[in-house]
Amino acid sequence: MPRAKPIAVALLALPLTGCGSHRPPVATPAPPDHSVVVTIPGGVARLEVGVADTDPERERGLMGVTSLPSDQGMAFVFPEPTRATFWMKDTTIPLSIAFVSAEARVVTIEEMQPCRKDPCATYTSSAPYTMAVEANAGWFDRAGVAVGDRAELEPIGA
Repeated sequence: MPRAKPIAVALLALPLTGCGSHRPPVATPAPPDHSVVVTIPGGVARLEVGVADTDPERERGLMGVTSLPSDQGMAFVFPEPTRATFWMKDTTIPLSIAFVSAEARVVTIEEMQPCRKDPCATYTSSAPYTMAVEANAGWFDRAGVAVGDRAELEPIGA
């Protein structure tokens, strides 16, 4: 989940977005209303996601989620390119994250492990990004998603 540089992901000098507050556990995430569609060699990979596009939503992220359906995740959408880092504080399941540039290209993919005590590891993109997509650990690899692939957010049913 995001952690702040002087930007936001967990919550601030800007916020630390993602998993960082002490809130009660949540069994499952909110129902997805968008898809992240990634163009891969020979087709597309599709991940249904809920969208976190406000600081409170990005701060909460998937914190406390105890299970995630195999093809579901969360898209963290930022209004302009950022270098905010993510962390896994109070996140209970291992996740993968893909950072997507303003040009809709995957620039970094990382595997993230839950963290229950400080300091937690942080995860960062190799380049500025406008969307970070979290899924179950290993999802991007299993789906054939690689750095350089095109990734776009679409409303479900579009």
